[in-house]
Amino acid sequence: MRHRLRGVAMLLLGAVLLGTAGLSIGSWYGGRGTVPLSPDRARAVAAELLPEAEPNANTMVVRTYRYGVFLAADDLGSARADFHYRGRANCALSDQLRRNAASLGWQDLHRVPGDPCDGWRAEANGVMVTLTHRATWSTLSVVPAAPDRFLASALIGTLLGAAAGAALFWVVARRRPPVPWLVRTLVTVALLPGAALTWADLFPDGLAEPVWPAWWSLVPLLVPLWLALLLTGLFVLTRRPSPTGPATEATAAVHGTSPRASSGG
Repeated sequence: MRHRLRGVAMLLLGAVLLGTAGLSIGSWYGGRGTVPLSPDRARAVAAELLPEAEPNANTMVVRTYRYGVFLAADDLGSARADFHYRGRANCALSDQLRRNAASLGWQDLHRVPGDPCDGWRAEANGVMVTLTHRATWSTLSVVPAAPDRFLASALIGTLLGAAAGAALFWVVARRRPPVPWLVRTLVTVALLPGAALTWADLFPDGLAEPVWPAWWSLVPLLVPLWLALLLTGLFVLTRRPSPTGPATEATAAVHGTSPRASSGG
């Protein structure tokens, strides 16, 4: 029973590691082709949803980067515009945005928990807005919305990666030791840091922010480490003693005879 549970745990580990990598690849592929955000478009959206409020500074559209990796201009999350309403948190802006978004036909309108009061998020015409509050100011963020194929691509990538991970760990488990241990170690070391950073992004933000840059930023560190582990594994495999001699002697001892003894008898 313990051996079976260990095998199931290994299959789940492979599915989670490669499934997370597939999620990142799928979200990158599905997030391509996003319409870039212009300052004029961002100002128009802010004026449409919060016409009674005046931001304290001009909008700033920036090309987003995560983990030191710059996104392409047509990647999901590639640009954002933040409007700051300083002085103090203006919770009345939440009611204003909710009413205006509903009356103008904005979709996917839902509450965003916050402190000292909740904000709102809505989406329409390729743009997603999020209103959040802090003790000293309120912020309206305007970003490009995810393309229609984004969720489907992320889901397909996750399923394919999970299936590949479970199949890989199942295949290597059928090999003789230490091959299964070696392969599982290499795969875990190579993928665990990227998977951990990906899930750290997914818990607070979901897929609202890109997750694939975590893997790209780790490549300069993981590739040398993975190559070193691979060379170590090859050295271990080549230095394994051959079981032919001991097995032959053990077989002869079990039978209690030798070819010469047999012929003499």
